[in-house]
Amino acid sequence: MNLPDLLAHQARKFSAKEAIVTPTDRITYRDWHTSVNKLADSLQKLGIQKGDKVVLHMPNTKEFLYTYIAVQRLGALIVPINAKLVQHEVAYILDHSDAKMFVTHEMLFEGVRNLGNDGSRTFIKTGEATDGWLSLESLIAGGSPDEISCDLTEDDEASILYTSGTTGDPKGVVFTYRSILTVAGMIAIEMEMKPESRVLHIMPLSHSAPLHLFMAAGIYVGAAHVVVPTFTPDLLLGTVENEKITHFFGAPIAYLASAKHPKIESFDLSSMKYWVYGGAPLSTQEVKFVKKQFATDRLMCVYGLTEAGPSGTLLTFEDHDTKAGSIGKRSALHCEIRIVDENGQDVAQGEVGEIILRGEGNMKGYYKDPAKTAETLRGDWLYTGDMAKQDEDGFYWVVDRKKDIIISGGVNIYPKEIEDQLLAHPQITDCAVVGVPNPDWGETVKAFVVIEGEMEDPAASCREFLQDKLASYKIPKLYEELEALPRNATGKLLKNQLREQVKS
Repeated sequence: MNLPDLLAHQARKFSAKEAIVTPTDRITYRDWHTSVNKLADSLQKLGIQKGDKVVLHMPNTKEFLYTYIAVQRLGALIVPINAKLVQHEVAYILDHSDAKMFVTHEMLFEGVRNLGNDGSRTFIKTGEATDGWLSLESLIAGGSPDEISCDLTEDDEASILYTSGTTGDPKGVVFTYRSILTVAGMIAIEMEMKPESRVLHIMPLSHSAPLHLFMAAGIYVGAAHVVVPTFTPDLLLGTVENEKITHFFGAPIAYLASAKHPKIESFDLSSMKYWVYGGAPLSTQEVKFVKKQFATDRLMCVYGLTEAGPSGTLLTFEDHDTKAGSIGKRSALHCEIRIVDENGQDVAQGEVGEIILRGEGNMKGYYKDPAKTAETLRGDWLYTGDMAKQDEDGFYWVVDRKKDIIISGGVNIYPKEIEDQLLAHPQITDCAVVGVPNPDWGETVKAFVVIEGEMEDPAASCREFLQDKLASYKIPKLYEELEALPRNATGKLLKNQLREQVKS
């Protein structure tokens, strides 16, 4: 099985059923499939064939969904990238992925226009053709509606997703159809997705969770896909009400920002069956706030990482009241989890170790990086770099990223624990904790803080605030106030930049 044939199957089975809903269009499964066929025919005439790479640079639009499947129908690999990436970031991925073609959207065009001067690949945009850029609409209109045979198996390569590059240049994560369909099937079963379901895509489809867990799962069952190009609390709440959404995945910030909407009580959100979040946990206090504001008990947390499909663990509805902040007590369908020490041996309950995951959702490897692949994939197990422990009830709690651990005087210090406490300070809106080289202790703990309002002595105020919350050796000795922390296009903190700042 592969995704293009799965869409063709649903087009035959649910031909007149609503498949894609945008702010201006309602498109059936038959029409989605027809547009894919036409675009695939035109791309084939432009020379795209099995094994080629096509970079897709778009917000959530119907054109994203057309292009994603059309490229795969030809056996080529689709490379979706974040719409917020700037030109030099896009150029890096174009070169690293060996892309033969680049497809963007008119609303992003001015930011990447100059890339079209590169004559080594084909450039396409939505809207009118211009300056060496072909028109996507013209390619669809001029293509044949006849279905191109697609003989791909589950072991064929389907796509490359680029990690966010928080520790250096982004890495290309290669997925097979088996990887994608495994996690799509997991979501369909774990979250009861059906043909009658209506899935909201307001988080970027270039990310693995919206793309593999919810877009692919929606195709898997023949659900309706409601796509919105950008997130605002108004758009999220209004779309859920107007389109009777049943499934939504969002980052915690999407929930917290929407929960603060002054008129949230006026929106009818009763259609939602699964409010799903991931990327970071919500605290007990945040869960209570979101559940109250959204008037729901249907919150579910998913833990995983791009390299795992993503797949990992689930924190179910009923466990949110007592275990908010954890990532659940069991792995998701088709996935296994262990916590191991440096030698790959299971640690005792309550001890900190590294999370490793096994399942057919795992990546095939990193593109053009066999050494990093061998480091991350060891046998059937994927080493996540996430340090965690299991409590007395069997629930898993992520302590920190392995690379972020600070070792001071031979003792492990986990920055996340300190950051969680600092964020409880009424004037601190953002923070990051890193290790600073120290000739005597190995490393000294330093906190970068973003402060709201006036604070006469930030260091003294923070130390006093943390005094009865953390052991003395964990309390940062150094503090620096910043206007904002460095983050990439997906909002992930770039601690590597802070570490470089410390060294310089």
